[in-house]
Amino acid sequence: MFEKKDIIFSETLGVCQVAELTRLSAKNGEQVMYYGLKSIEDKKKVSYIPVENHQVQLRPLITYDEAKQLEQGDQAQLSDLQKKEIQYVLTYKR
Repeated sequence: MFEKKDIIFSETLGVCQVAELTRLSAKNGEQVMYYGLKSIEDKKKVSYIPVENHQVQLRPLITYDEAKQLEQGDQAQLSDLQKKEIQYVLTYKR
C-alpha cells in the first residue's frame, strides 16, 4: 500500500503523487478506500483509484540506476509516460 505524499507511477497518469487516501461510497453503499493521485506534470489531473482490486497498474518509481540503463537503451518500446518517468528519476532522484 502506498502512503500519502509517495511519488509513484500510474499507467494512466505517469509520475504522480499520492495526494490523499480517502473513503468513497461504492454503488452498494459500502465505503471503499481510494488513492487520490495528482499528476506531477499536470497538477490539474487528478485520479481516484481503489486501493484494492484496481485495474490500473500502480508501482513505485524505477530506481536511478534503472533509469540510466533505460535512457541508454532502445526507448522505441517505451510509452511517453515511461520516458517522462525516466527523465523525472534522472532529474530528481539522485
